[in-house]
Amino acid sequence: MKKWIIAVVACIFLLGGAAYGEFKYTIKAEHEGGNVTPSQAYEMVKNDPAHTFIVDTRTRPEYELIGHPVGACNVPKKFWTGKLGEKGYGMAENPDFEKDLLARFNPASDKLIFMCRSGKRSCLSCQAAIKAGWKPENVCNMLGGFEGDKIKCKDSAFDGQRKLGGWKNEGLPWTYHIDKALVYKADLAQ
Repeated sequence: MKKWIIAVVACIFLLGGAAYGEFKYTIKAEHEGGNVTPSQAYEMVKNDPAHTFIVDTRTRPEYELIGHPVGACNVPKKFWTGKLGEKGYGMAENPDFEKDLLARFNPASDKLIFMCRSGKRSCLSCQAAIKAGWKPENVCNMLGGFEGDKIKCKDSAFDGQRKLGGWKNEGLPWTYHIDKALVYKADLAQ
């Protein structure tokens, strides 16, 4: 009984801390460029909407079916393959990712904030943008991504669910609406 009470108190502390902004974001992969929280990213876009963009690097199904930040452009870092593998459905690298960025944004004037599900693909996207010509100070990884991190507490009804941090969990504006100006440009040609 004592172990159960300790586990429940730990879960309450973990969930309570996340609800009151005490959640600590972690960087998921080494990269050049900055790191910003979702709230900081939101403020950056509001302060300079003509030259600061959130680039949603998730797959097209994630962008459409899970939702995305209002105004976020979809440029997938990886594509969903539809093939079942060891850990679920597979993904393949977008071989045109850097070209896709250059076709939509200007490295001389635009600041890009990369976002994915929880923060790893966005780190890799920072590196790709720098390789394509952006200065490291003009690219950022959005910590926590759209969905945030998973709760790891076996005694919680939320165990394994993405409820820690992230754009959606911070309560920032998001939508399921598909705006043709923001979708992956290759899809418009089909």
